[in-house]
Amino acid sequence: MLKVSCVTKYFKDQKIFSNLDLTVDRGRFHVIVGPSGCGKSTLFDGLTGVTPLDGGSISWNHESLLNLRYHAAYMQQKDMLLPWFSLLNNALLPAKTSGQDMKKAKKQAQSLFSRLGLKGYESHYARQVSGGMRQRCALVRTLMFNRELILLDEPLSALDAITRRSLQSLLLLLQTEFGKTILMITHDIEEALVLADEIYLFSKKPMSLSRHYVLDSPKPRKFNDPILLNIKADVLDKLEGDLMNEQV
Repeated sequence: MLKVSCVTKYFKDQKIFSNLDLTVDRGRFHVIVGPSGCGKSTLFDGLTGVTPLDGGSISWNHESLLNLRYHAAYMQQKDMLLPWFSLLNNALLPAKTSGQDMKKAKKQAQSLFSRLGLKGYESHYARQVSGGMRQRCALVRTLMFNRELILLDEPLSALDAITRRSLQSLLLLLQTEFGKTILMITHDIEEALVLADEIYLFSKKPMSLSRHYVLDSPKPRKFNDPILLNIKADVLDKLEGDLMNEQV
């Protein structure tokens, strides 16, 4: 569905990544893992047009595009909820800005609130609910874009471990129930192993692909699976190697 070829990005004289390739297959849950600051979020910004890429190409269903602005929904690390809007009105922002039928959009949002555990909180403001509930609302807003591809940039990173675990199952719903294709960034290797069909391990800057893992075991998964434990050990070994090389 998505093919990224030889993309390049510089900030002044610093090379963030160069000639980077990435393929995203329809219906799959792809997860990107890599060292902090290596350029993962910059890649997402380039793909969505938040910041221009300096080279390379993006192909969507074999059609060349400048960026994925009109083809992907992008959920960033922070929930980005507007504090003066209720949770429901925050979720309805994509419908309002794109001129959708608001009666139909409201019905869709209310259905998503019910499905994602927010029923009864439609009129609450962000300050009145927990971080986990704010992220649920941000997830509803992302779904309201009605895009087939969803980009998730560490959507659970600010949450405590218990809340993260509960919301991981909701992220799986994006794929299994809502039929979305997912490309997600995370620093949590276990989270990647639980959610991913494919894991892309990237190196430090200039960012490049170090490993590509394909996980065929059914979900939900157990951490004591020897295959997953071996992948985790390999990922940690590669990340620690990069860190040691950087300190030398």
